[in-house]
Amino acid sequence: MPRLANLYLLTYNSLQALGWAVSLSRILSCFIYTGSFSGVYASAGDLICLLQTVSFLEVIHGAIGLVPSGVLLTLMQWGGRTHFLLAIVRRIVEVQELPSVFITFIAWSISEARVYIAILYGRKYDAVQLDWIGRNKERKSFALEGWNV
Repeated sequence: MPRLANLYLLTYNSLQALGWAVSLSRILSCFIYTGSFSGVYASAGDLICLLQTVSFLEVIHGAIGLVPSGVLLTLMQWGGRTHFLLAIVRRIVEVQELPSVFITFIAWSISEARVYIAILYGRKYDAVQLDWIGRNKERKSFALEGWNV
């Protein structure tokens, strides 16, 4: 069973890393070609909404003991981001063209791609790096400890 769980986590983290890297490339391509912030949501918004919605699995991972992360903190982070995306940005077209959405998407894409790639390679962060990334310590502490895939 642990081997199957490790394979699942490897697959999940790989897909998240790939998804966030693709979203970052879409954002940067849109910005480079258009020279403006408008259109960034149209180019990467659906993918980012999907990745963020699927990340609810991280709450479940903590709840069932698959990873040693706190359920409440993970749920609060997921809920805040998802509310911002699905209830505000996705529903209000005028907001989608704001520079703040571009900045948020860039920050999320860089930090998430970096985090998932680091998890895959088993790198552990110190507290300063975790604060910089803006994520909780428990989520990063499971970074491939004991993975024998």
